Amino acid sequence: MRLGTRGSALALAQAETISAALGGLEVVVIETSGDRPGPPTPEAGDKARFVKEIEEALLDEEVDLAVHSAKDLPTEIPDGLELVGVSERADPADAYCGDAGSLAAVPEGARIGTSSLRRAAQLRAIRDDLEVLEVHGNVDTRLAKLEQTSLHGIVLAAAGLRRLGREDAIAFRFGEDEMTPAAGQGALALEARAGDTEATAAAATITDEAALIELTAERAVVGALKATCNTPVGIRARLGEDRITVDGFVGLPDGTRWVRDSLWGDPDQPGSLGIELAEQLLNAGAATILRQAEAMA
Repeated sequence: MRLGTRGSALALAQAETISAALGGLEVVVIETSGDRPGPPTPEAGDKARFVKEIEEALLDEEVDLAVHSAKDLPTEIPDGLELVGVSERADPADAYCGDAGSLAAVPEGARIGTSSLRRAAQLRAIRDDLEVLEVHGNVDTRLAKLEQTSLHGIVLAAAGLRRLGREDAIAFRFGEDEMTPAAGQGALALEARAGDTEATAAAATITDEAALIELTAERAVVGALKATCNTPVGIRARLGEDRITVDGFVGLPDGTRWVRDSLWGDPDQPGSLGIELAEQLLNAGAATILRQAEAMA
């Protein structure tokens, strides 16, 4: 079988991990519109830009499985395709790279780089003295900008840094009460053609049940909120022994308004619990915040 992936260093590292777990699949690199140089254009603002061409390759039978960073996979999957597996989840936390041991130790007025509206919104909500700046590029590019510019720090996914062997760049991990991760962060999602029993069976052999339950809940929240790349949303599900807990954050990019909520329930019903949390967030003011965030974009 052939495994489709983006061509970034992180995507290739992730694909090689999945390939090895499945006995050594052929890795096929596919350039997506999200990989092209420069910041995203307005018309390419949706995160589907990171998966569209890979999904087209699946539908055209150029590859048999696709591996995505789960946080990049839209909640609506094209007809003819389906999510068939999730590997064991890595650390979903966000990480600070820079000279500080905690958020409290970051200097007043520090210049912090991130390409994520979610991270920017939560940084500004916690510390309105910080100057949060847009920094684009792959992990190595962003780390280089930290060394070469006047930035005090940057925020990246802990899982991505570890998968690239750059764990030494992590100064500290944000607590989830400080920064709620993106839905699916740290998880790798496998996608295949609907009805492809061979690909589905292969994905099942490396699927982690806990990761699948957590991802199902998180994607349900995002889908029910109708969140887009323009709306800062963080969702984190944690599976315990007899319950699943789901935390949510919805805010404005400038950090001036936000709402947080949490819910726990039956781990056998992660999708229903996710939808219920979305309803709570909307009733608590998230509906207005989401509209305002879209207008600001």
